[in-house]
Amino acid sequence: MTFARRGWLMLALVPALLGAGALARAAPAPIIAWTYTVHAGDTLAAIAARMGVPAADLARANHVDPDDRLAPGTVLKRPDPTGGPRSKPPHQKPVRAASPHKTPAKSAAKSSKAGVAAIEDGPAPPVKSEPVPAHPLAGTPHLVWPTSGAVVTRFGAATRNGPENGPSNGINLAAFSGMTVRAAAAGRVIFAGTEPERFGQLIVIDHGHGWATAYAYLGKVLIRTGATVRAGSVIAHVGASGEVKKPTLHFELRHDNVPTDPLSALPARL
Repeated sequence: MTFARRGWLMLALVPALLGAGALARAAPAPIIAWTYTVHAGDTLAAIAARMGVPAADLARANHVDPDDRLAPGTVLKRPDPTGGPRSKPPHQKPVRAASPHKTPAKSAAKSSKAGVAAIEDGPAPPVKSEPVPAHPLAGTPHLVWPTSGAVVTRFGAATRNGPENGPSNGINLAAFSGMTVRAAAAGRVIFAGTEPERFGQLIVIDHGHGWATAYAYLGKVLIRTGATVRAGSVIAHVGASGEVKKPTLHFELRHDNVPTDPLSALPARL
């Protein structure tokens, strides 16, 4: 991984990294949501840095002049990676079964009289299955589950939290308060603190080669920015901070700050 690319990732996820001294002074929280509500004193450049996008792209996506002062309460939308308006994360297309052959009426009638299902001439009954995760990108790290619990929100699913009700950038796991949260892969913690807009207590881990994971809605953060972790290291406890009302873990996988379906990199559960 080149120095320039690694530097871009750091800028995208934790802006204003000016060295260890700056980290100690608590760098502004990264903005990983699709929208951000402007507060007094915010500037377009500072918001863009926290989003990890060029200021010109942010201004263009929101139809504002880069030199204008932003009014508190203004909601800015994140531009997509190409600089245009935000697009929804990709959805996995459902796999369609082959077109069934028509069962001859006479054959079906005979089978029905005999009390035997017509399985030789007719199609197999449809089988309902869980949605298949998107195929992983080349170089996707092999992850371990950050905590136990059922997946209650899938990647790309419509969400009703926050100001925009946009698609989910990750997955939500229902869990009990205080349950252990573990690092999904080895890496370096590049943010551990509070993200005030939506996600509450938040941890972001850099895994190298442009990959990072984010853990949100935490109850208690047990690790500091700059720490090195191994896959499975305990980093936090489940909670209900940020916008959620019940204990939940929000988990994201990103490549060059672009959300990717975490289920494509997680082992299958029995």
